[in-house]
Amino acid sequence: MNLRSRPLIVLTLAATSLAACGSPGPAEEPPLSEEAVASVTENAGAPAKALAREVDDLFTMEGLGETRALIVMKDGKIAAERYGEGYDADTRFVSWSMAKTVTAMMVGQLVGDGLLRLDAPAPVPRWQRSGDPRADITLRHLLQMRSGLEHTEAGDPPYESGEVRMLFLDGRDDMADYATAQPPEAEPGAKFEYSSNTTVILADIAARTLTESSDPEARRRAVSDYLHARLFDQLGMDSMTLEFDRSGTLIGGSLMHATARDWAKLGELMRLKGSHRGEQLLPRSWVAEMVKPSPKSPHYGLQTWLNRPNGEPEHPLFPDRAPRSAFSMIGHMGQYVFVSPEQGLTVVRLGHSNAEERKAMLQQLADVIELYPAEGR
Repeated sequence: MNLRSRPLIVLTLAATSLAACGSPGPAEEPPLSEEAVASVTENAGAPAKALAREVDDLFTMEGLGETRALIVMKDGKIAAERYGEGYDADTRFVSWSMAKTVTAMMVGQLVGDGLLRLDAPAPVPRWQRSGDPRADITLRHLLQMRSGLEHTEAGDPPYESGEVRMLFLDGRDDMADYATAQPPEAEPGAKFEYSSNTTVILADIAARTLTESSDPEARRRAVSDYLHARLFDQLGMDSMTLEFDRSGTLIGGSLMHATARDWAKLGELMRLKGSHRGEQLLPRSWVAEMVKPSPKSPHYGLQTWLNRPNGEPEHPLFPDRAPRSAFSMIGHMGQYVFVSPEQGLTVVRLGHSNAEERKAMLQQLADVIELYPAEGR
């Protein structure tokens, strides 16, 4: 036998042997747990097994932080719902900065009522003194985080940041007084600077619009009654709990508490352009303003994050993996109410993830969202 033919014979025999035994195919995925399967409803709107697995990964994968609640709504129906250990459908979850979007909804209702004007100077008494450059700050500037007021949102050390000082240190008893006292560092409208203090100014404007009283209890009652009557009660949001400072100002930038389902109701209201069961709770034109890019920040509207490129290497959402028409309420440590009208989706993710974990967690959240093609495509 020609020795040169031996390798070919060996390879042929090996291939025949493997074929007879069955060559190893791709590794099979592990079976889904009962908890994973149970998280998906009959209204999944996507392949149920795939949805169950992506949801399960969000709760179990290493490096994503702790997901405490997830709700996926497709066309107004719950497609998937799951909670982490120690949490359930009755748990009230803190908003952190998701509250900013709710405060913008309240301001929009007051604008719709004719009590405030979007492009008029913000009615802040302290700024109306002769020669004060802050008199040119409009309500729109505040809503788009373009006030020009001096601010540091997250400083190092933290206790030197404007947000921490307002919430927990020298500004905590009268947060609006602290926030409105800050000097200008830029022309109104000239630059975007994210600021929880700015949203407290908006909440104070709302309180003074609703009551002339400076009594803290009267201010709390006026804002709470208005929000419940005009928004929360209409949506059936029985869980919503608001926090106020000692002066009676709503801590509108960071401290509201509600169940995951109630957070989803707010997302659905935005998805439906302010309409709920045939009633326009928010002016349709106001919702359009909320999701319109700011001149200084294409990824931000009126107290609302937009899924649009921002020209930066990092983004708070994922414009490369979901429609650019999508938007989100976003809160500290990984709170999201993500809304994609083109996909008929509202997705609530609540939990605790640090900065590095959020990057990975957002990609996994995008895996869930990509199971739903945009309508009309």
